[in-house]
Amino acid sequence: MNVIHVSAECYPIAKVGGLGDVVGSLPKYQFEAGVNTKVVMPFYDNKFTATHKFQNVYESNLILGKEIYPFKILKTKKDVLDIEVLFVDIPDLLFKDFVYSEDDTARFTAFQIAVMDWILTLKDKPTIIHCHDHHTGLIPFMAQECLKYKSINTIPVILTIHNAQYQGWFSHDKVHYIPAFDISHIGLLDWDGVINPLAAGIKCSWRVTTVSPSYMEELQESANGLESLLSHENEKCIGILNGIDSKVWNPETDEFIVKKYSSKNFQTGKKANKKWLCKEFGFSVSKPLFAFIGRLVYEKGADLLPGVLNKVLSKKDCSILILGSGNPQVESELASLTKIHKGVYNTFIGYDERLSHLIYAGADFLLMPSRVEPCGLNQLYSLRYGTIPVVRSIGGLKDTVKDMEEDGFGFNHQKATEKDIINTLKRAIPFYKDQPAFKKTRKHIMGIDHSWKVSAQQYIDLYNSLKIG
Repeated sequence: MNVIHVSAECYPIAKVGGLGDVVGSLPKYQFEAGVNTKVVMPFYDNKFTATHKFQNVYESNLILGKEIYPFKILKTKKDVLDIEVLFVDIPDLLFKDFVYSEDDTARFTAFQIAVMDWILTLKDKPTIIHCHDHHTGLIPFMAQECLKYKSINTIPVILTIHNAQYQGWFSHDKVHYIPAFDISHIGLLDWDGVINPLAAGIKCSWRVTTVSPSYMEELQESANGLESLLSHENEKCIGILNGIDSKVWNPETDEFIVKKYSSKNFQTGKKANKKWLCKEFGFSVSKPLFAFIGRLVYEKGADLLPGVLNKVLSKKDCSILILGSGNPQVESELASLTKIHKGVYNTFIGYDERLSHLIYAGADFLLMPSRVEPCGLNQLYSLRYGTIPVVRSIGGLKDTVKDMEEDGFGFNHQKATEKDIINTLKRAIPFYKDQPAFKKTRKHIMGIDHSWKVSAQQYIDLYNSLKIG
Protein backbone atom coordinates (compact mmCIF):
# COMPACT_ATOMS: atom_id res chain seq x y z
CA MET A 1 0.00 0.00 0.00
CA ASN A 2 1.35 3.41 -1.04
CA VAL A 3 -0.09 6.40 0.80
CA ILE A 4 0.65 10.03 0.02
CA HIS A 5 -0.19 12.55 2.74
CA VAL A 6 -0.66 16.10 1.41
CA SER A 7 -0.36 18.90 3.95
CA ALA A 8 0.64 22.53 4.46
CA GLU A 9 2.57 21.58 7.63
CA CYS A 10 4.80 18.77 8.85
CA TYR A 11 6.91 18.80 12.02
CA PRO A 12 9.85 19.39 12.30
CA ILE A 13 9.94 21.16 8.91
CA ALA A 14 7.10 23.64 9.32
CA LYS A 15 4.66 23.73 12.20
CA VAL A 16 2.04 26.30 13.15
CA GLY A 17 -0.23 24.07 15.21
CA GLY A 18 -1.48 20.54 15.78
CA LEU A 19 -1.68 19.83 12.04
CA GLY A 20 2.12 19.89 11.85
CA ASP A 21 2.45 17.50 14.77
CA VAL A 22 -0.03 15.02 13.29
CA VAL A 23 1.47 14.96 9.80
CA GLY A 24 4.93 14.66 11.34
CA SER A 25 3.86 11.57 13.29
CA LEU A 26 0.98 9.63 11.69
CA PRO A 27 2.86 8.73 8.47
CA LYS A 28 5.88 7.63 10.51
CA TYR A 29 3.83 5.18 12.57
CA GLN A 30 2.04 3.94 9.46
CA PHE A 31 5.42 3.27 7.87
CA GLU A 32 6.47 1.27 10.93
CA ALA A 33 3.25 -0.75 10.51
CA GLY A 34 4.27 -1.71 6.96
CA VAL A 35 2.65 1.03 4.87
CA ASN A 36 4.78 2.87 2.29
CA THR A 37 4.03 6.47 3.27
CA LYS A 38 5.18 9.81 1.89
CA VAL A 39 4.39 13.41 2.83
CA VAL A 40 4.10 16.14 0.19
CA MET A 41 4.23 19.73 1.43
CA PRO A 42 5.24 23.23 0.25
CA PHE A 43 8.89 24.28 0.09
CA TYR A 44 9.08 27.26 2.45
CA ASP A 45 11.88 29.71 3.14
CA ASN A 46 12.65 28.58 6.68
CA LYS A 47 15.38 27.17 8.89
CA PHE A 48 14.91 23.60 7.68
CA THR A 49 15.20 24.42 3.98
CA ALA A 50 18.14 26.75 4.65
CA THR A 51 20.15 24.10 6.49
CA HIS A 52 19.66 21.11 4.19
CA LYS A 53 20.53 20.31 0.60
CA PHE A 54 17.89 19.21 -1.88
CA GLN A 55 17.69 17.47 -5.23
CA ASN A 56 15.10 17.56 -8.00
CA VAL A 57 12.86 14.58 -8.58
CA TYR A 58 10.52 16.30 -11.03
CA GLU A 59 10.03 19.68 -12.67
CA SER A 60 7.40 21.16 -14.91
CA ASN A 61 5.06 24.13 -15.30
CA LEU A 62 1.59 24.50 -13.86
CA ILE A 63 -1.25 26.67 -15.06
CA LEU A 64 -3.09 28.81 -12.53
CA GLY A 65 -5.82 30.68 -14.35
CA LYS A 66 -3.98 32.73 -16.98
CA GLU A 67 -0.58 32.45 -15.29
CA ILE A 68 2.10 29.82 -15.82
CA TYR A 69 4.38 28.94 -12.91
CA PRO A 70 7.45 26.73 -13.06
CA PHE A 71 7.63 24.26 -10.18
CA LYS A 72 9.83 21.46 -8.90
CA ILE A 73 9.36 18.48 -6.65
CA LEU A 74 12.33 18.25 -4.31
CA LYS A 75 13.63 15.89 -1.67
CA THR A 76 16.55 16.10 0.72
CA LYS A 77 19.85 14.70 -0.61
CA LYS A 78 20.33 12.79 2.63
CA ASP A 79 17.82 10.89 4.73
CA VAL A 80 17.38 13.33 7.61
CA LEU A 81 13.80 12.46 8.57
CA ASP A 82 12.02 9.30 9.72
CA ILE A 83 9.76 9.40 6.65
CA GLU A 84 10.12 10.45 3.04
CA VAL A 85 9.05 14.06 2.57
CA LEU A 86 8.72 15.65 -0.85
CA PHE A 87 8.58 19.41 -1.30
CA VAL A 88 6.65 21.41 -3.88
CA ASP A 89 8.82 24.36 -4.85
CA ILE A 90 6.92 27.19 -6.54
CA PRO A 91 9.35 30.10 -5.98
CA ASP A 92 6.92 32.89 -6.82
CA LEU A 93 4.20 31.61 -4.48
CA LEU A 94 5.34 29.17 -1.82
CA PHE A 95 8.96 30.05 -1.00
CA LYS A 96 8.08 32.48 1.80
CA ASP A 97 9.24 32.80 5.40
CA PHE A 98 5.67 32.13 6.56
CA VAL A 99 3.26 29.23 6.19
CA TYR A 100 0.02 31.18 6.01
CA SER A 101 -0.96 34.71 4.99
CA GLU A 102 -4.20 36.67 4.71
CA ASP A 103 -4.93 35.50 1.16
CA ASP A 104 -3.54 32.06 0.40
CA THR A 105 -5.92 31.18 -2.41
CA ALA A 106 -3.36 31.33 -5.22
CA ARG A 107 -0.57 29.79 -3.11
CA PHE A 108 -2.40 26.67 -1.99
CA THR A 109 -4.43 26.18 -5.16
CA ALA A 110 -1.16 26.13 -7.11
CA PHE A 111 0.32 23.76 -4.53
CA GLN A 112 -2.56 21.31 -5.02
CA ILE A 113 -2.37 21.52 -8.82
CA ALA A 114 1.37 20.82 -8.67
CA VAL A 115 0.76 17.76 -6.48
CA MET A 116 -1.88 16.40 -8.85
CA ASP A 117 0.21 17.11 -11.96
CA TRP A 118 3.12 15.24 -10.36
CA ILE A 119 0.97 12.26 -9.33
CA LEU A 120 -0.16 11.96 -12.94
CA THR A 121 3.43 11.24 -13.96
CA LEU A 122 4.16 8.59 -11.34
CA LYS A 123 4.65 5.07 -12.63
CA ASP A 124 3.83 3.67 -9.21
CA LYS A 125 0.60 5.49 -8.38
CA PRO A 126 -0.51 5.95 -4.78
CA THR A 127 -3.06 3.56 -3.34
CA ILE A 128 -4.51 6.36 -1.21
CA ILE A 129 -4.24 10.15 -1.31
CA HIS A 130 -4.71 11.47 2.22
CA CYS A 131 -5.46 15.20 2.38
CA HIS A 132 -5.28 17.39 5.49
CA ASP A 133 -7.48 20.46 6.09
CA HIS A 134 -8.74 23.04 3.62
CA HIS A 135 -5.30 23.78 2.14
CA THR A 136 -5.66 20.43 0.35
CA GLY A 137 -9.46 20.35 0.14
CA LEU A 138 -9.57 20.96 -3.61
CA ILE A 139 -7.67 17.74 -4.35
CA PRO A 140 -10.72 15.48 -3.80
CA PHE A 141 -12.70 17.69 -6.20
CA MET A 142 -9.90 17.81 -8.80
CA ALA A 143 -9.40 14.04 -8.61
CA GLN A 144 -13.11 13.47 -9.18
CA GLU A 145 -14.04 16.27 -11.59
CA CYS A 146 -11.10 17.79 -13.47
CA LEU A 147 -10.68 16.43 -16.98
CA LYS A 148 -6.88 16.25 -16.93
CA TYR A 149 -6.95 13.95 -13.86
CA LYS A 150 -9.50 11.49 -15.25
CA SER A 151 -6.91 8.70 -15.37
CA ILE A 152 -6.42 8.80 -11.60
CA ASN A 153 -10.01 9.36 -10.47
CA THR A 154 -10.24 5.80 -9.15
CA ILE A 155 -7.62 6.48 -6.44
CA PRO A 156 -9.46 6.85 -3.11
CA VAL A 157 -9.01 10.29 -1.55
CA ILE A 158 -9.45 10.83 2.17
CA LEU A 159 -9.83 14.21 3.87
CA THR A 160 -8.96 14.74 7.52
CA ILE A 161 -10.43 17.83 9.19
CA HIS A 162 -8.09 19.14 11.87
CA ASN A 163 -9.98 22.40 12.37
CA ALA A 164 -13.25 23.20 10.61
CA GLN A 165 -13.16 26.86 11.63
CA TYR A 166 -10.84 27.56 8.71
CA GLN A 167 -12.25 26.66 5.30
CA GLY A 168 -10.22 28.54 2.66
CA TRP A 169 -13.12 30.50 1.19
CA PHE A 170 -12.65 32.44 -2.06
CA SER A 171 -14.91 34.15 -4.57
CA HIS A 172 -16.27 32.66 -7.78
CA ASP A 173 -14.19 35.06 -9.88
CA LYS A 174 -11.18 32.87 -9.06
CA VAL A 175 -12.78 29.57 -10.07
CA HIS A 176 -10.66 29.71 -13.26
CA TYR A 177 -7.66 28.86 -11.06
CA ILE A 178 -8.93 25.29 -10.96
CA PRO A 179 -8.16 23.03 -13.99
CA ALA A 180 -11.00 22.55 -16.49
CA PHE A 181 -14.08 20.65 -15.31
CA ASP A 182 -17.73 20.30 -16.27
CA ILE A 183 -19.07 23.69 -15.16
CA SER A 184 -22.47 22.15 -14.46
CA HIS A 185 -20.81 20.51 -11.43
CA ILE A 186 -19.72 23.82 -9.90
CA GLY A 187 -22.13 23.20 -7.04
CA LEU A 188 -19.56 20.77 -5.64
CA LEU A 189 -17.24 23.74 -5.07
CA ASP A 190 -19.83 26.19 -3.81
CA TRP A 191 -21.12 26.63 -0.30
CA ASP A 192 -23.20 29.63 0.70
CA GLY A 193 -22.34 31.58 -2.45
CA VAL A 194 -18.55 31.22 -2.40
CA ILE A 195 -15.98 28.61 -3.35
CA ASN A 196 -15.30 26.63 -0.17
CA PRO A 197 -12.35 24.20 -0.43
CA LEU A 198 -13.19 22.43 2.83
CA ALA A 199 -16.81 21.93 1.77
CA ALA A 200 -15.65 20.69 -1.65
CA GLY A 201 -13.32 18.24 0.05
CA ILE A 202 -16.13 16.93 2.25
CA LYS A 203 -18.42 16.47 -0.74
CA CYS A 204 -15.88 14.78 -3.01
CA SER A 205 -13.62 12.73 -0.76
CA TRP A 206 -14.25 9.02 -0.32
CA ARG A 207 -14.07 9.31 3.46
CA VAL A 208 -13.94 12.24 5.87
CA THR A 209 -12.18 11.88 9.20
CA THR A 210 -11.78 14.20 12.15
CA VAL A 211 -9.19 14.09 14.88
CA SER A 212 -11.51 12.81 17.64
CA PRO A 213 -14.90 11.06 17.81
CA SER A 214 -16.51 13.83 19.89
CA TYR A 215 -15.35 16.52 17.46
CA MET A 216 -17.04 14.68 14.62
CA GLU A 217 -20.30 14.68 16.59
CA GLU A 218 -19.92 18.35 17.53
CA LEU A 219 -19.32 19.42 13.92
CA GLN A 220 -22.87 18.43 13.06
CA GLU A 221 -24.00 21.05 15.59
CA SER A 222 -21.27 23.69 15.18
CA ALA A 223 -18.95 23.75 12.15
CA ASN A 224 -18.77 27.41 11.10
CA GLY A 225 -21.57 26.99 8.57
CA LEU A 226 -20.94 23.39 7.45
CA GLU A 227 -23.24 21.69 9.97
CA SER A 228 -25.89 20.56 7.47
CA LEU A 229 -23.27 19.34 5.00
CA LEU A 230 -21.54 17.19 7.59
CA SER A 231 -24.88 15.84 8.78
CA HIS A 232 -25.77 14.98 5.18
CA GLU A 233 -22.41 13.27 4.60
CA ASN A 234 -22.51 11.54 8.00
CA GLU A 235 -22.28 8.00 6.61
CA LYS A 236 -18.79 8.55 5.21
CA CYS A 237 -17.51 10.41 8.28
CA ILE A 238 -15.52 8.91 11.15
CA GLY A 239 -13.69 10.36 14.14
CA ILE A 240 -10.26 8.89 14.87
CA LEU A 241 -8.47 10.20 17.92
CA ASN A 242 -5.03 11.68 17.33
CA GLY A 243 -2.04 10.14 19.02
CA ILE A 244 1.28 11.63 20.05
CA ASP A 245 4.78 10.79 18.97
CA SER A 246 5.89 8.94 22.08
CA LYS A 247 9.50 9.07 20.93
CA VAL A 248 9.56 12.87 20.77
CA TRP A 249 7.37 13.33 23.83
CA ASN A 250 9.07 11.04 26.31
CA PRO A 251 10.34 12.33 29.68
CA GLU A 252 12.78 9.39 29.86
CA THR A 253 14.70 10.59 26.79
CA ASP A 254 13.73 14.26 26.39
CA GLU A 255 16.89 16.30 25.78
CA PHE A 256 15.03 19.57 26.39
CA ILE A 257 14.27 18.99 30.06
CA VAL A 258 16.52 19.52 33.09
CA LYS A 259 16.18 16.01 34.53
CA LYS A 260 14.81 12.99 32.68
CA TYR A 261 12.38 10.71 34.49
CA SER A 262 9.93 7.84 34.15
CA SER A 263 6.87 6.71 36.08
CA LYS A 264 9.27 4.99 38.49
CA ASN A 265 11.22 8.12 39.49
CA PHE A 266 8.83 10.89 38.47
CA GLN A 267 8.91 12.60 41.85
CA THR A 268 12.57 13.62 41.63
CA GLY A 269 12.27 14.34 37.90
CA LYS A 270 9.21 16.53 38.18
CA LYS A 271 10.69 18.31 41.20
CA ALA A 272 13.92 19.19 39.36
CA ASN A 273 12.09 20.58 36.34
CA LYS A 274 9.63 22.52 38.50
CA LYS A 275 12.54 23.98 40.46
CA TRP A 276 14.09 25.23 37.20
CA LEU A 277 10.79 26.83 36.08
CA CYS A 278 10.23 28.48 39.45
CA LYS A 279 13.72 29.93 39.48
CA GLU A 280 13.39 31.14 35.90
CA PHE A 281 9.99 32.80 36.39
CA GLY A 282 10.11 33.83 40.05
CA PHE A 283 7.74 31.33 41.64
CA SER A 284 7.69 29.44 44.92
CA VAL A 285 8.29 25.71 44.51
CA SER A 286 5.88 24.93 47.34
CA LYS A 287 2.78 26.20 45.51
CA PRO A 288 0.91 24.28 42.79
CA LEU A 289 2.04 25.47 39.36
CA PHE A 290 -0.58 25.79 36.61
CA ALA A 291 0.45 26.42 32.99
CA PHE A 292 -1.16 27.36 29.70
CA ILE A 293 0.63 26.54 26.44
CA GLY A 294 -0.92 27.55 23.13
CA ARG A 295 -2.23 30.20 20.80
CA LEU A 296 -3.71 33.20 22.57
CA VAL A 297 -6.89 33.22 20.50
CA TYR A 298 -10.64 33.05 21.05
CA GLU A 299 -10.88 29.35 20.13
CA LYS A 300 -8.48 28.46 22.94
CA GLY A 301 -10.38 30.56 25.50
CA ALA A 302 -7.32 32.78 25.92
CA ASP A 303 -9.43 35.95 26.26
CA LEU A 304 -10.85 34.49 29.50
CA LEU A 305 -7.43 34.14 31.11
CA PRO A 306 -6.86 37.76 32.29
CA GLY A 307 -10.10 37.77 34.26
CA VAL A 308 -9.41 34.32 35.69
CA LEU A 309 -5.88 35.30 36.69
CA ASN A 310 -6.98 38.43 38.52
CA LYS A 311 -9.51 36.53 40.62
CA VAL A 312 -7.54 33.35 41.30
CA LEU A 313 -4.12 34.87 41.98
CA SER A 314 -5.39 37.35 44.55
CA LYS A 315 -5.25 34.55 47.14
CA LYS A 316 -1.65 33.72 46.17
CA ASP A 317 -2.20 30.00 46.82
CA CYS A 318 -0.97 28.90 43.39
CA SER A 319 1.29 30.06 40.54
CA ILE A 320 0.36 30.38 36.86
CA LEU A 321 2.66 30.48 33.82
CA ILE A 322 1.53 31.36 30.28
CA LEU A 323 3.43 30.42 27.10
CA GLY A 324 1.88 31.56 23.85
CA SER A 325 1.15 34.25 21.29
CA GLY A 326 -1.80 35.35 19.21
CA ASN A 327 -4.31 38.14 19.73
CA PRO A 328 -2.30 41.35 20.42
CA GLN A 329 -4.85 42.63 22.94
CA VAL A 330 -4.78 39.37 24.91
CA GLU A 331 -0.99 39.36 24.76
CA SER A 332 -0.91 42.91 26.14
CA GLU A 333 -3.38 42.17 28.94
CA LEU A 334 -1.50 39.04 30.01
CA ALA A 335 1.87 40.79 29.93
CA SER A 336 0.56 43.73 32.00
CA LEU A 337 -0.54 41.38 34.80
CA THR A 338 3.02 40.24 35.53
CA LYS A 339 3.65 43.35 37.65
CA ILE A 340 0.36 43.08 39.51
CA HIS A 341 0.83 39.42 40.42
CA LYS A 342 4.58 39.27 40.75
CA GLY A 343 5.78 36.08 42.40
CA VAL A 344 2.74 34.02 41.43
CA TYR A 345 2.34 34.84 37.73
CA ASN A 346 4.54 35.21 34.68
CA THR A 347 4.31 34.94 30.94
CA PHE A 348 6.42 34.22 27.87
CA ILE A 349 4.84 35.86 24.82
CA GLY A 350 5.92 33.85 21.79
CA TYR A 351 6.77 30.21 21.35
CA ASP A 352 9.80 28.24 22.45
CA GLU A 353 9.94 24.49 21.81
CA ARG A 354 12.38 23.79 24.64
CA LEU A 355 10.38 25.83 27.13
CA SER A 356 7.20 23.98 26.20
CA HIS A 357 8.87 20.65 27.05
CA LEU A 358 10.16 22.08 30.32
CA ILE A 359 6.68 23.28 31.24
CA TYR A 360 5.10 19.90 30.55
CA ALA A 361 7.83 18.35 32.70
CA GLY A 362 7.78 20.90 35.53
CA ALA A 363 4.19 22.11 35.87
CA ASP A 364 1.68 20.45 38.18
CA PHE A 365 -1.43 21.23 36.11
CA LEU A 366 -2.11 22.21 32.48
CA LEU A 367 -4.93 24.64 31.63
CA MET A 368 -6.98 24.18 28.44
CA PRO A 369 -10.20 26.27 28.66
CA SER A 370 -10.90 25.84 24.94
CA ARG A 371 -14.04 26.92 23.16
CA VAL A 372 -13.04 24.69 20.23
CA GLU A 373 -10.66 21.75 20.53
CA PRO A 374 -10.90 19.23 17.66
CA CYS A 375 -8.54 16.84 19.43
CA GLY A 376 -5.96 18.65 21.45
CA LEU A 377 -2.44 17.36 21.78
CA ASN A 378 -1.32 19.44 24.75
CA GLN A 379 -3.41 17.44 27.20
CA LEU A 380 -1.88 14.23 25.80
CA TYR A 381 1.64 15.62 26.22
CA SER A 382 0.79 16.68 29.77
CA LEU A 383 -0.47 13.21 30.67
CA ARG A 384 2.72 11.68 29.31
CA TYR A 385 4.77 14.01 31.54
CA GLY A 386 2.67 13.53 34.67
CA THR A 387 1.01 16.96 34.54
CA ILE A 388 -2.68 16.86 35.41
CA PRO A 389 -4.99 18.48 32.81
CA VAL A 390 -7.62 21.08 33.73
CA VAL A 391 -9.82 21.29 30.64
CA ARG A 392 -13.13 22.23 29.18
CA SER A 393 -15.05 19.07 28.31
CA ILE A 394 -15.28 19.49 24.54
CA GLY A 395 -13.99 17.71 21.43
CA GLY A 396 -10.90 15.62 22.01
CA LEU A 397 -10.59 16.95 25.56
CA LYS A 398 -13.88 15.22 26.35
CA ASP A 399 -12.56 11.99 24.83
CA THR A 400 -9.23 11.97 26.66
CA VAL A 401 -9.68 13.56 30.10
CA LYS A 402 -11.98 11.97 32.68
CA ASP A 403 -12.92 14.10 35.68
CA MET A 404 -11.84 13.23 39.22
CA GLU A 405 -15.46 13.19 40.35
CA GLU A 406 -16.10 10.40 37.83
CA ASP A 407 -13.23 8.32 39.20
CA GLY A 408 -10.92 9.90 36.65
CA PHE A 409 -7.62 11.78 36.59
CA GLY A 410 -8.30 15.37 35.52
CA PHE A 411 -10.46 18.40 36.22
CA ASN A 412 -13.18 19.22 33.68
CA HIS A 413 -15.58 22.14 33.30
CA GLN A 414 -18.57 22.26 30.96
CA LYS A 415 -18.60 25.89 29.83
CA ALA A 416 -15.94 28.30 28.55
CA THR A 417 -16.63 30.97 31.16
CA GLU A 418 -14.51 32.64 33.82
CA LYS A 419 -16.84 31.27 36.49
CA ASP A 420 -16.51 27.66 35.33
CA ILE A 421 -12.73 27.88 35.02
CA ILE A 422 -12.34 29.46 38.46
CA ASN A 423 -14.60 26.85 40.09
CA THR A 424 -12.53 24.08 38.51
CA LEU A 425 -9.28 25.65 39.74
CA LYS A 426 -10.82 25.77 43.21
CA ARG A 427 -11.15 21.99 43.00
CA ALA A 428 -7.64 21.45 41.66
CA ILE A 429 -5.71 23.58 44.17
CA PRO A 430 -6.79 21.57 47.27
CA PHE A 431 -6.08 18.33 45.41
CA TYR A 432 -2.43 19.34 45.16
CA LYS A 433 -2.28 19.51 48.95
CA ASP A 434 -3.38 15.87 49.18
CA GLN A 435 0.05 14.67 48.10
CA PRO A 436 -0.58 10.89 48.35
CA ALA A 437 -3.58 11.15 46.00
CA PHE A 438 -1.77 13.69 43.82
CA LYS A 439 1.27 11.43 43.37
CA LYS A 440 -0.91 8.38 42.71
CA THR A 441 -2.74 10.24 39.96
CA ARG A 442 0.53 11.43 38.42
CA LYS A 443 1.85 7.89 38.26
CA HIS A 444 -1.40 6.67 36.72
CA ILE A 445 -1.60 9.25 33.94
CA MET A 446 2.00 8.63 32.88
CA GLY A 447 1.01 5.06 32.11
CA ILE A 448 -1.88 5.92 29.76
CA ASP A 449 -0.98 4.98 26.17
CA HIS A 450 -1.83 7.75 23.70
CA SER A 451 0.85 6.82 21.17
CA TRP A 452 0.09 6.85 17.46
CA LYS A 453 0.20 3.04 17.17
CA VAL A 454 -3.51 2.52 17.79
CA SER A 455 -4.66 5.51 15.74
CA ALA A 456 -2.31 4.74 12.86
CA GLN A 457 -3.77 1.23 12.63
CA GLN A 458 -7.30 2.66 12.60
CA TYR A 459 -6.37 4.73 9.55
CA ILE A 460 -4.80 1.70 7.88
CA ASP A 461 -7.99 -0.27 8.52
CA LEU A 462 -9.94 2.61 6.95
CA TYR A 463 -7.70 2.54 3.87
CA ASN A 464 -8.19 -1.20 3.53
CA SER A 465 -11.96 -0.83 3.72
CA LEU A 466 -12.06 1.25 0.55
CA LYS A 467 -12.61 -0.35 -2.82
CA ILE A 468 -9.50 0.28 -4.86
CA GLY A 469 -10.29 1.05 -8.50
